[in-house]
Amino acid sequence: MHKHWGLVKDTNAVAWLTLDKQNTSVNSLNKEVLEELSAILSILHEDKTLRTLVITSAKKTGFIAGADISQFEHLENSDEAMQLIRQGQLIFEKLSQLPFPSIALIRGFCLGGGLELALACTYRIANDDIKTRIGLPEVLLGIHPGWGGTVRLPRLIGAPQALDLILSGKTLPAVKAAKLGILDEAVPERQLMNAVDYYIKKTPPPHTTNIFQRFTNQNGIRPLLGKWVNYQLEKKIRRDQYPAPFKALETWVKNGVDNPQAFVEEARSLSELIVTDTSRNLVHVFHLQELLKSQAKKVDVKPQHVHVIGAGAMGGDIAAWCALRGLTVTLQDREARFIAPAIGRAYDLFSKRLKISSEIQAAMDRLTPDIQGKGVSRADIIIEAIFENLEAKQNLFQSIEQHCKPSALLASNTSSIPLDEINQVLQQPERLVGIHFFNPVAMMKLVEVIHGEKTSEDVLNQALAFVKQIDRLPLSVESHPGFLVNRVLMPYLIESILLLEEKIPAEVIDEAAIRFGMPMGPIELGDTVGLDICLSVAKNLTHYFGGTVPKILEEKINHKQLGKKSKQGFYRYQNGKKISRKTNFDDYDLETIQSRLILRMLNEAVACLREKIVATPQEIDAGMIFGTGFAPFRGGPLHYAENTGYKKIRDKLFHYEQTLGPRFTPDEGWNNLISSSQEEETAAA
Repeated sequence: MHKHWGLVKDTNAVAWLTLDKQNTSVNSLNKEVLEELSAILSILHEDKTLRTLVITSAKKTGFIAGADISQFEHLENSDEAMQLIRQGQLIFEKLSQLPFPSIALIRGFCLGGGLELALACTYRIANDDIKTRIGLPEVLLGIHPGWGGTVRLPRLIGAPQALDLILSGKTLPAVKAAKLGILDEAVPERQLMNAVDYYIKKTPPPHTTNIFQRFTNQNGIRPLLGKWVNYQLEKKIRRDQYPAPFKALETWVKNGVDNPQAFVEEARSLSELIVTDTSRNLVHVFHLQELLKSQAKKVDVKPQHVHVIGAGAMGGDIAAWCALRGLTVTLQDREARFIAPAIGRAYDLFSKRLKISSEIQAAMDRLTPDIQGKGVSRADIIIEAIFENLEAKQNLFQSIEQHCKPSALLASNTSSIPLDEINQVLQQPERLVGIHFFNPVAMMKLVEVIHGEKTSEDVLNQALAFVKQIDRLPLSVESHPGFLVNRVLMPYLIESILLLEEKIPAEVIDEAAIRFGMPMGPIELGDTVGLDICLSVAKNLTHYFGGTVPKILEEKINHKQLGKKSKQGFYRYQNGKKISRKTNFDDYDLETIQSRLILRMLNEAVACLREKIVATPQEIDAGMIFGTGFAPFRGGPLHYAENTGYKKIRDKLFHYEQTLGPRFTPDEGWNNLISSSQEEETAAA
């Protein structure tokens, strides 16, 4: 009797091996699961009567999510990691060497170690459901595949396509994975068992690479291809910040796919990565993502009809995203000419994400222009996404409340106005919740779910569940000016503009931030968000917290230089791309510029923690990573502050306060963090 695996042999001499990891909702691979598998494979190797093995999952959530990362978090050195990784490799090799064919029967996600297990099988057959995703996302955890993925996938489909998946960590729908040859079949659920039966009875030749694909793995070609791929990688990421993709590439270039030593070198490379700070911090980020998902588990309410008011860049894209995720959406604005651009952007999004014409059309059919606002009376959730003006929002919600269903959720996408100011005009203020998306909606995973003093707990929980329903990460935030993300981000942006006023070029300021690990610099970020929006939020926050709005920002607005959308902001833009100017970065003190930018952000993050804008430091880290792209490999602003040393950062703030003024005055929350840290150190000693 096995704890995690079920083995049944049918009358047709087919062994059905089912993974149902005990006490979990998701299958993952750890030492215990793998050792059980190894014991079963030993039995199967000795059974001379079997004709086929089918491996499947008993979980409704998917096939196998990958390795259980908790087993890696407590490894003390690379030698321990090497032992664990090699164990998995040898078990998968035992699977690949069975004296009869094996089939991975896949429903739902098949990721990381789950795909590596499937790659060790003779065939891979999956249903083509939207929830079925295939990939090797290990680089997102600061590591690379280690149970044969860097060898078997290039061997199966050729190096270019395989490296694209391994080095990016992206996942594929089943149909696309089948076209690449990763899957042998991707069929509707109703045809899935017929496909399995065909492969059992006919045992067609396993998929193999074509001539070109085999050519890409040859000894003389790998160094040339590797050099080109390395060049492309360096344009996207820095080796010192994200070493895993570079290490995976180097391992493939050196060892190829036909040398047995390639597996050993893969394991050795991974064992070194798995104990690095980058990997540990990215695992921390993974846990942050799971933390946000867990906030949406209190209710099981799934709205079907969303009505969005305001078809601008934000409102239109919210509507498109909801339609993409399968909801019926009505989009309201004053005139058709305001809605038309949003419909065009929606079509582009659907075309990019769905690929299949029938699915694109179905998504378009779910999105309906609604000038007269008839959707208000039918919608389960109504999202206001108009401009940032308190009176305008109050008037709108007064009107909505009179016509919507009693059960409808009322939500504002306000980026900075406290809910308890907006809801003053409502007869039932407890119905209003903030659902604050970030731009671009399709790219930024975070959504702040704002609750005011009067927001009911049930309404808050419904809003959190809705955000998870549309595949975004919900963060519960107290309704204070700027909420969390804009509140923490704005001092960083303002400091960048003050540096501009000191005659430091925009390119230099942005380069300092990028070298820290930000996805783009603050000046370009301001241009991308829109300088008019930045000015609006800055005025709102300075009204509540003091300070001054940089004059240069107001001057830009007065000259209609709004950023990327007007083709001119602090940069100039052509065809949507920034026109860069050559700059000698060695002429500037990038370290001091970087320090000023990041310390403003850290100081505000500590203030938000002290004020309990969110419940925990982890939620602040999650908000800033998934809402702004704060350097993931650093683990978030407060995680970075802890690793750097709270006292060291506070002392640096004191230094800048003396030289640059009170905007750098350390928040009193630093004292609490330093005290708590010292108490933990004393207890540990």
